[in-house]
Parts: sequence; C-alpha cells; structure tokens
Amino acid sequence: MSTLILIRHGQATPFEADTDRLSPLGEAQARAVGQYLAEAGLEPTDLLCGPLVRQRESARLATEAAGGGWPESRIDPRLAEYDGDGLTRFLAPLLAARDPEFDGLLRAYERERQGPERNRHLQRMLEPLTAAYLRGELAHAEVEPWADFRARVHAFLHELLAGPSGRTVLAFTSGGVIGVTVAAVLRAPDPSALTLNWRVKNGSLTRLTYGSGRVSLDSFNETAHLPEELSSWR
Repeated sequence: MSTLILIRHGQATPFEADTDRLSPLGEAQARAVGQYLAEAGLEPTDLLCGPLVRQRESARLATEAAGGGWPESRIDPRLAEYDGDGLTRFLAPLLAARDPEFDGLLRAYERERQGPERNRHLQRMLEPLTAAYLRGELAHAEVEPWADFRARVHAFLHELLAGPSGRTVLAFTSGGVIGVTVAAVLRAPDPSALTLNWRVKNGSLTRLTYGSGRVSLDSFNETAHLPEELSSWR
C-alpha cells in the first residue's frame, strides 16, 4: 500500500495585486507542516507540487523546515488550482449582467475589498459564482472550464493509483484540487467538491491510502499541527 498526503499551500495574498505569493503567515504555515511531518518520522519517497508560486514555495519551505532530507520537488501542472482570478475577472461580470442578486453581491465585495469584512463578502460572492462555473453556465476563452479542471485532477489521481506500491507521496496543492480528489474518492457528486473546498484550511493535511487500483480516505483537513495563531482559510 501507498500513502498520498495532499497539503494545501500556506496563506496567499488574495486581496493584493499579486495574488500568487505566500503571506508571512503562509510562510510560517508551510514551515510548520515540514517540521511536523519530520518530527512524525515521515520519509516521503515523492515530493510533488503544483506550478503556482504559492504551491512551489510551500513545498520549498516545508522541505527546509524538515531538515532538507526530502526528495527534490517535482512540478505537476495537474495540481494547479482552478483560476480563481479568472473567475472574478472574466466570469463574475457575465453572471452579474444577468443576475441582479449576484450583481449586488459583486458590488458589495468590490466596495468592501479593503475593509475588515472582505473575507465574508468574498465568500458570499464566490459561492454562487463557482456554482455557476461548475454547472458550465459561464464560459470565457481565458478561463479553464470546470470540466477540464476536474479531468486533469482525476488524471493525476488515476496515474498515481496505477503506480508502484510502497510510496509515500507528498503533494502541495490547493483547496479546489483537494476537494475534487476527495469527492472522487468518495464518489460524491461534483457540487461536493466545492463544499469540501470551502473547508480546506491553509497548511492542512488530507491523507489517502491507495494500492491495487483502490483508494480510501484516511483523514481530511488535518490541522492539529497548526496552533490557533497559524490558522486561516484564506
């Protein structure tokens, strides 16, 4: 049997001009992951990460905190998150143009983007937007369709299941990828992937055991290694 540990990257900077980098909190979360896994005696055979800066940096900082003895990280483009920036930039205006209720949510988010309630307004806007995106009701040439996103995550999982046994794989990725993976393992409907996605904390661990073409979920969204001051969803 083999083990796959999916690790959500540390906190990024969603409200800044450059959204794809780790905040100081995100850097601390990534280091905490590496220290915890090293102290637990985990010895990965494979270290994977998505191509995004926040994913690659999380893998690098965790490796350093673990003492540097982990394998060299390998970038797998299938572990990239769906394009959240593209959703708000290209798809949100399309939905707002035909849905007055969503238009109000989008305007409220834009007003409060730098305010203390920005996370709440972002979440209220994102939930109907991503639901419409998932259903295929919104499309733009600059945004990867949900079906394509789901297909590449499934392809990653299927390839992993077909690989050799006895592996311990660490994969630094994002909440959407984790949500799709867990939904696939549980054979849950597509909307469940988004429901799971909203709950995945920065720096959390989700563990799966697999072998002989089978896979089971052992834990979801572990955060015991993160003290309260290192806890965040976004």
